[in-house]
Amino acid sequence: MTIAADQALSGLGARLVHNRPEAIGEIYVALGSTVRSYLHGLVGPDDADDVLQRVFYEVWRHNSRYDPSRSLPAWVLGIARKRAIDHLRRRRHVAVPLEDLDDVAGEDGRELAERYARAHEVRDALNRLPEDQREVLVLAYFGRFTQSEIATLLEVPLGTVKARAFRGLRRLAHFLSPDQQVTESAHFVS
Repeated sequence: MTIAADQALSGLGARLVHNRPEAIGEIYVALGSTVRSYLHGLVGPDDADDVLQRVFYEVWRHNSRYDPSRSLPAWVLGIARKRAIDHLRRRRHVAVPLEDLDDVAGEDGRELAERYARAHEVRDALNRLPEDQREVLVLAYFGRFTQSEIATLLEVPLGTVKARAFRGLRRLAHFLSPDQQVTESAHFVS
């Protein structure tokens, strides 16, 4: 983000705290597409708009919780992450009718089933990461932010973002390795 854009968002955040009705619309215009693409990576294209609507409703409803000295995009994306997790938890045990599997890819649907299973493994591994590492990886891979943009968004040094990404990827590789042992906590204490 540029300095001018950051200052404009800071002004919007201050107006949001003071309950200015037009602020939420302007925040949506400024951050809506960013939040939508972030959610798209977390909950998928079919549900991203529904979760997006809940996110901005919460931004409007809980405007007094925003601290204008903090980053407005980071606060909104934090809400988006929480609503995406809530959404995924609600869907966790959804049964799929057998007739819906007629059109799955591959000879007998195994290819698609394996992709879904792997995606579930990755999602579970991500949820096992420490919050700061998970946040950086989600922003980078699902939100498609650069490390510099993430540093600005989270208001942390670039080196911190790089370290969190490195540690998070290392832990993910460990969690997803086929020879993973129950002793993982002994290897990763940091």
